[in-house]
Amino acid sequence: MIKVFGHTSPDTDSTGSPIIWAWYLNEVRRTPAEAVLQGEPNTEALWMLNRWNLAMPQIIADVAAGDQCVIVDTNNPAELPASLDQADVIEIIDHHLLAGGIKTRSPINITIRPLACTATIMHDLIGEDMARAPETIKGAMLTCILSDTLEFRSPTTTEHDRAVAEKLAADLGVNITDFAAEMFAAKSDVSAFSDEALLRMDSKEYELGGKQLRVSVLETTAPQVLLDRKMSLMAAMPKVAADDGADEVLLFIVDILREQATLLVPNAFVKQVAERSFAATVDGDTVVLPGVMSRKKQIIPVLAV
Repeated sequence: MIKVFGHTSPDTDSTGSPIIWAWYLNEVRRTPAEAVLQGEPNTEALWMLNRWNLAMPQIIADVAAGDQCVIVDTNNPAELPASLDQADVIEIIDHHLLAGGIKTRSPINITIRPLACTATIMHDLIGEDMARAPETIKGAMLTCILSDTLEFRSPTTTEHDRAVAEKLAADLGVNITDFAAEMFAAKSDVSAFSDEALLRMDSKEYELGGKQLRVSVLETTAPQVLLDRKMSLMAAMPKVAADDGADEVLLFIVDILREQATLLVPNAFVKQVAERSFAATVDGDTVVLPGVMSRKKQIIPVLAV
């Protein structure tokens, strides 16, 4: 049985794409496969599962020697199971930069394309067999694309992402604006999460100037709910960093509707990063970054100390 999984702290794409590809392997290639997750999915991903009547994938802590694995929505070893080198990776499908560091036992298929969403790539790879896809799979695909593109607001969005989403929405009889509003409302409901959980919910590990960073992004249509918690969020950062083997946590609260990010500034190091990376002037414990919405395209590539 092939295990299909994405990165740790699974967002909508890393929850939906394993389900999509496992369907394709089972129903089209006739190869036994199962979607699994590396952690609890976020609120938007849970909404997707409920909206399209999809079963919650099993959550795994690691893989075992000899497990056949397909990796989706990441190729970064830091976001993958600790024992991956003992398993048998047979395919990678991703839309992030090539991180390097994964070793395979034999040549494999690797598809990495400059699109906003892994599900868009899967739509293309499945090709004519998309006609066989049930509404549940098309619905997951649409949700993933609208999530990763922030309903086409993200600068990572391509015309192809938009075209695929619009085709899927038409097939499903879904109004994109209304559907996305429901999605983002679910994403913004974080009342049940601790500060520590929020700091880890959508985060990537990154090295900058000899420091290990956890770069966290929270996308929301209700940023004030999170900003009202800024003191407790900043107070939780040192423990999260220490527990996760990082030096600092950077938290960007992305306002989907205003198309801007607010970076929490708990100390002099983050202040320096903000000023040198974004040409910003920091006067307090937050700084607003107009137009910044994408960690992949507008945050990680420009970070400097």
